[in-house]
Amino acid sequence: MSVGVLALQGDVPEHLRALALGANGRPVVAVRSPADLEKVEALFLPGGESTTIARLLHDTHLWEPLRRRIRDGLPVLATCAGLILLARRLEPSATGRDPPTLDVLDVTVRRNDYGSQVDSFEEPIRVDGLGDEPFPGVFIRAPRILAVGPEAVPIAWRGSEVVGVRGGRLWGLTFHPELSDDLRVHRRFLAEVPTAR
Repeated sequence: MSVGVLALQGDVPEHLRALALGANGRPVVAVRSPADLEKVEALFLPGGESTTIARLLHDTHLWEPLRRRIRDGLPVLATCAGLILLARRLEPSATGRDPPTLDVLDVTVRRNDYGSQVDSFEEPIRVDGLGDEPFPGVFIRAPRILAVGPEAVPIAWRGSEVVGVRGGRLWGLTFHPELSDDLRVHRRFLAEVPTAR
């Protein structure tokens, strides 16, 4: 089974590194075209700049194939900008220049809601299924989950605040597990992929 990382912009090397260490021998594909997408049975959508990633998805003719694969059941773990792209609803930003979304994960999200790059921080968070040891949550220009619809459930918390959700085979996280040295989130997601096929 091959695992893919959308490799158009953002934290691509960091996800590839995490998967090289944590994919348990599965081949890892840098997805840059529809042909690449057809090779994978699970996909990571990295953090980055959501508007740029959305534009590049259209430019590379990946937008519709990706939406079709997701609706056909492709397991996806999306971090930060990736969560924005999966969201069913975006709270309009002050600039009014919000990207289109794939409209597949039942959450309402507001972009960059924790502040600018200089407001980035790391804080322990609790992730469902990882045991009692906190996970190092890295937040960089992170989106905020404002509401979780009936087709999704919270799976990660910063105190009482939801910072991760799951809707079936889709995981959306506001933080960056790929920027920590802790591989538990990647491994936890991948452990479920064979049963999700």
